[in-house]
Amino acid sequence: MKIVSIENLVSGLQNVADDDFRGDNIYQFLTDNPIDVDTLSPYFFWSKNCYTRNLIYRDERFELMVLCWEKGQISRVHDHADQMCWMTVPVGRLRGQNFKIKEIQPEKGFCKLEQTDSFELSDCLAAKVELEEPIHQILNLPEFDQRAVSLHIYSRPFESCLSYCRETDTFKSVPLFYSSIKGKLCSGVVL
Repeated sequence: MKIVSIENLVSGLQNVADDDFRGDNIYQFLTDNPIDVDTLSPYFFWSKNCYTRNLIYRDERFELMVLCWEKGQISRVHDHADQMCWMTVPVGRLRGQNFKIKEIQPEKGFCKLEQTDSFELSDCLAAKVELEEPIHQILNLPEFDQRAVSLHIYSRPFESCLSYCRETDTFKSVPLFYSSIKGKLCSGVVL
């Protein structure tokens, strides 16, 4: 099986037509171009406090980042601000959990969610977040007993997303931050 460097993956994505960032072509592109993990290692930053978000490339059409997950780390339940997301897990194993809205009162910040389907991510298999059901969570479950690395492509960069709290049935917009940019830790980041 052919594997590609992160530089070749970025170059290939730069050559993708704008319209293809809204369909299944990026999913197929990830499937056809499994990543050479060694070329990702300059972007690996780990924190015992939270998974890290490490930007590799960003332009007006898409952003590409690596997320590094210690054992047991999970994301908040969140959306992607109406943007497409494709991902693959070249290191370790993760679980994705989707949710649907059962009841919402935006003016009160109230939102009751219900779990729907879940999916496993490993072995460079491609996955995508569906715009029809964009609320999800990514988990490196303790029973997986290993670190994990996921590679994410977003159809347009975004600065914030909606974060949902299932314990209080609330949601709010939260700003997003990078842990590192192009292999250099961002100022103020504590690992």
